Amino acid sequence: MEQNTAVMVRIGELWLKSEPVKKQFMLALTRNIKAALDTQEIPHTLEEYRGRILIYGDAERIAPVVSRIFGIVDVSICETTTNRPEDMAQTALKFAEKKLKSGMRFAVRARRQHVSGFTSQQLAGMIADVIWEKIPDFVVDLDDPEYEIFVEAREYGGIVYDERITGQGGLPLGTAGRAVVLLSAGIDSPVAAWLMMKRGVVMSAVFMDGGRWAGPATRSLAMDNARILSTWCPGRGLPLWIVNLEPFFDAMTASCDQHYTCLFCKRFMMRVAEGVAELNKMEAVVSGENLGQVASQTLQNMGVITASIKLPILRPLLTYDKEETIAISRKIGTYHESPGNTGCLAVPKKPATRSAQELIESEEHKLDMDKLIQEAVLSAKLWIAKDGEIFQKILNE
Repeated sequence: MEQNTAVMVRIGELWLKSEPVKKQFMLALTRNIKAALDTQEIPHTLEEYRGRILIYGDAERIAPVVSRIFGIVDVSICETTTNRPEDMAQTALKFAEKKLKSGMRFAVRARRQHVSGFTSQQLAGMIADVIWEKIPDFVVDLDDPEYEIFVEAREYGGIVYDERITGQGGLPLGTAGRAVVLLSAGIDSPVAAWLMMKRGVVMSAVFMDGGRWAGPATRSLAMDNARILSTWCPGRGLPLWIVNLEPFFDAMTASCDQHYTCLFCKRFMMRVAEGVAELNKMEAVVSGENLGQVASQTLQNMGVITASIKLPILRPLLTYDKEETIAISRKIGTYHESPGNTGCLAVPKKPATRSAQELIESEEHKLDMDKLIQEAVLSAKLWIAKDGEIFQKILNE
């Protein structure tokens, strides 16, 4: 391995998988890396090793792009060299000369794998000695250093770096199936979608457009959430189905006990999402529901909602505090400081917090639910969010 600047990618729990699964996951990860860099038009070459991926090209451009890819623990701009201690030490010295000053607390973090002739501790000592000759009077502090150099001696060569950019973790997108998320203009549902993407699930979205029953900013914000989520799956389109919910709201408010409006609405949305999922061969419905956050999200009401469909309902935010969700929303870019009017005019003043399923089903029998669900699914207009842009896709009749 000649000395070259590269971006080193570290992966985590993928290595806990069996060899066949690991191979499949690594294939998905490298495919996602290539798609992200191709989308940014960054020329690159990629080398895959056990536990590490090295990417050669414009490292300053590659590192921030790759750090957003699911399945990656962290990335580092590094120098590759031979695995001879003297070569690694000279490379480490070049790093130190740029940042290490006399009197600074300093540590060398060395490790080796399948390389004989020295231990990790001996390697760290040799490197520190070489640096001391040029930059004396640093203070060795392994517990709280101001500056660190990392050195890895591996069978295929040496890797030296002094910074680790935190990645997203999780599993490579595309390794855990496909699901549809009930995407709204709010904070919770895009975070729920992102968390599922982080676990490898390919997401599509359904937005229930309440029309005149919803605030005027609702539709545009939901579309913006889809657009932003698409930047987390570069090179891959994120479908957004926009469903007309006005006929359901009209029928429900005219015929049903409005005390239970939120439950009727959520059960109906679940059924429509299930219809879209089944038409597109998706395996679950994802919701941004959080236990106890609003009236429809009490444990009893969630049970009534869950019983409305056959597909699994995944609720990744179930136990999150609101501040935790907001922190993720800010991180991923879907938090809107001034969202505008996104209220729902159908929400009752005193929504039910405990509802018997038999009562809800009895109320729903006042409506032609099958027809309303079918019409809602057929009303869906498909938009595609991709790489931060969104456009409508015209389907063939």
